[in-house]
Amino acid sequence: MKNYTITVNGNVYDVTVEEGTGSGAPVAAAPKAAPKAAPAAPKAAASAGAGSVRIEAGAAGKVFKIAANVGDSVKKGDAVIIIEAMKMEIPVVAPSDGTVASIDCAVGDPCAAGQLLATLN
Repeated sequence: MKNYTITVNGNVYDVTVEEGTGSGAPVAAAPKAAPKAAPAAPKAAASAGAGSVRIEAGAAGKVFKIAANVGDSVKKGDAVIIIEAMKMEIPVVAPSDGTVASIDCAVGDPCAAGQLLATLN
């Protein structure tokens, strides 16, 4: 038997794999139900979540670029954050006109679909 540590979507699992008996592929034991460690919380500005309008990731990926700064005025549809998913750059846009109240992520942070990335006032 061999033990491995596998990370899937930020969750860490300890897995034990038995060597095959020659009658087929190796049989893997089920991963333990509880993750070994919780994923790290996103890095946030001092005023995290300060605004009333949430800007959330539309897809899972990695923060590629922060296109606006706290205090910047943005129009509906302006890119605030750009995420990278499957080698594509995807703009996360302002859902309405407003002023950026907080940036709740940093370049290089992983993000999940629906995760808060910034807020507007």
